[in-house]
Amino acid sequence: MKTKLLIFVAMVGLSAMLNAQTPVSKPALKSGIQVKGKSLHQPQRAPLQFLNLDDAQKEAIKKSSLEMHKKIQPVRNELGEAEAHQRTLMTAEKPDIKAIHKNIERMGELKVEIAKIAANHRLEMRTLLTDEQRMKLDMQKGNMNRGRGGMVGQGLN
Repeated sequence: MKTKLLIFVAMVGLSAMLNAQTPVSKPALKSGIQVKGKSLHQPQRAPLQFLNLDDAQKEAIKKSSLEMHKKIQPVRNELGEAEAHQRTLMTAEKPDIKAIHKNIERMGELKVEIAKIAANHRLEMRTLLTDEQRMKLDMQKGNMNRGRGGMVGQGLN
């Protein structure tokens, strides 16, 4: 009986050790380990590096991007509060459907406001580029949209 128990415990322990060693998937091997969409094994290149911006353009884009983020941050904070409030409304013992719908409308308004600020920023940034740079940006943007996403939060998305 003791032998069977000892074998059983050993098998459970071995099984636990093997399960703890998760294999790396093939896509992870190709592109490196992903953390929040960024690869740990690939060097990060500067956004818009492919446009060969001059120093004045870089400075103007940096300044405008900072201003855009300063405008967007309070709206994102308010959106986060509205989303948290939505979870509270949805998990209430007796949910108020009117309050839920009103909060959904508010979240939509905040998302639209963020999109408008970002669109204005993109249009302002495009005015700083030469025709050739705009063409390169448009071509690169098209390629990125076919892949895994755009240049969210990076300069001229």
